[in-house]
Amino acid sequence: MNVSRKEVEYVASLARLDLAPEEKEKIFQQFNVILDYINRLKELNLAGVEPTTHVLQLKNVFRKDRSQEKGGELLAEVLKEAPDKAGRLFKVPPVIEEEG
Repeated sequence: MNVSRKEVEYVASLARLDLAPEEKEKIFQQFNVILDYINRLKELNLAGVEPTTHVLQLKNVFRKDRSQEKGGELLAEVLKEAPDKAGRLFKVPPVIEEEG
């Protein structure tokens, strides 16, 4: 299956590309090289080959989403350094002023 020059012009118009004649010719040749390669891949005998999503067998390793510190010791230590706090939160000056 090959692409015609007319089809290249049609695709270029859909993409709203204004191609020079030499660009159209180059794309025409590139399309056909790509399609030839795809056709060669279709000829492969893949009987007995299991489909894969990745060449390597990868597995995500997740850890439990939990505090790494026991009893909030890190939080207490950090809050000691806060100039102003409200409970377990840092208290900061307003950044966005209200109109009024």
